[in-house]
Amino acid sequence: MQMILKIQTPDQKGLIANITRVMFDFNLNILKNDEFVDTENNLFFMRSEMEGDCKIESLRNEICSLLSTQACVEIFEAKRKKIVILCTKENHCLGDLLIRYDSGELNADILAILSNYTLLEPLCQKFNLPFICIPSEHLTREEHEAKVLETLEKFPSDYIVLAKYMRILSPKFVQQFEGKIINIHHSFLPAFIGANPYKQAYERGVKIIGATAHFVNNALDEGPIIYQDTTKVNHAMSWKDMQKSGRDVEKIVLAKALNLALEEKIFVYNNKTIIF
Repeated sequence: MQMILKIQTPDQKGLIANITRVMFDFNLNILKNDEFVDTENNLFFMRSEMEGDCKIESLRNEICSLLSTQACVEIFEAKRKKIVILCTKENHCLGDLLIRYDSGELNADILAILSNYTLLEPLCQKFNLPFICIPSEHLTREEHEAKVLETLEKFPSDYIVLAKYMRILSPKFVQQFEGKIINIHHSFLPAFIGANPYKQAYERGVKIIGATAHFVNNALDEGPIIYQDTTKVNHAMSWKDMQKSGRDVEKIVLAKALNLALEEKIFVYNNKTIIF
């Protein structure tokens, strides 16, 4: 059995030696090990990939006995995770994830795709995946979210992916999936806010455009950043050219961020991330 160990704890001498000694005592083979110390906050982070046969809870208890009471220790069996995708009308991020899923590049099972429009249903049908439309017209945000939550209960998942889901989620909704909702947005925020940020960027003569993937919290588009990337643009490009380039960046950034989450390579603290 392959396992992933994640530790966040106040730093102290001998941590690596003591932790790896426990792994040895449990007859585990360490495949990969990463550590980081945040000296400003005196925090130690460690991620290990291991293989062997042991009771996960017994291993966790033994490691916890070495650490501070403030430590967070997580041990996962390295297995395929489950996701649900939420989308609206734009197809580039959803389409990219579906292709990666179909080609085996995405280490996850897509349980369902939810949308408030039917526009992307034909795309999802090509991949034989459940598409569920929950119209938002004539409903308050609370009424619509209640229907979305009712549907999500039928598809228990490890992560919810917002593939250009153009609705603001309520604090109540976000709280139920803390650290489990991954969003993608263009990196113009907050400078270019509105329905057409690429046109605004074109009018300002920007030289770089990009995208940011982050965990969703109750601060709009200000959750812990998982992955970012940029691409250069120039005066010869129209705003539609910039939009096309920006969408290419968006889908790549979202896919990379999702893979980091699926591989348990992310630590979140103080609204920031440590990525191994």
